[in-house]
Amino acid sequence: MAVSNESALRELVPNVNVASCPSRAVLEHVTSRWGVLVLAALLDRTHRFSELRRAVGGVSEKMLAQTLQTLERDGFVHRRAHPVIPPHVDYSLTPIGEEAARQVWSLARWVETRVVQVLDARDAYDKAKHG
Repeated sequence: MAVSNESALRELVPNVNVASCPSRAVLEHVTSRWGVLVLAALLDRTHRFSELRRAVGGVSEKMLAQTLQTLERDGFVHRRAHPVIPPHVDYSLTPIGEEAARQVWSLARWVETRVVQVLDARDAYDKAKHG
């Protein structure tokens, strides 16, 4: 009986290493390729959809819309629709979104500083593996 109670308690404590923990999905959302870049772009200022699409190079309209919707649902992004014609929608970070954006953007900037070392490591690995 104690084991099952302990297992139930463990499921209640956020732990990204537990497959069923909701924190894992949140981590996937903020660290996805487009999630990181959208959050980073919104760190600078509020953007309209078309501005975000230009700021996040290579993202399709569909993927940007899905990413924004996911980040909005998670509480990281605020969507404000203005009652005008043509439609005008602004996207900005919520306080928790700003916190998440700073975390993932710090990691992205670190990656940029280490990309040459990573490429060198890949070359060394490929040469060792494939001769």
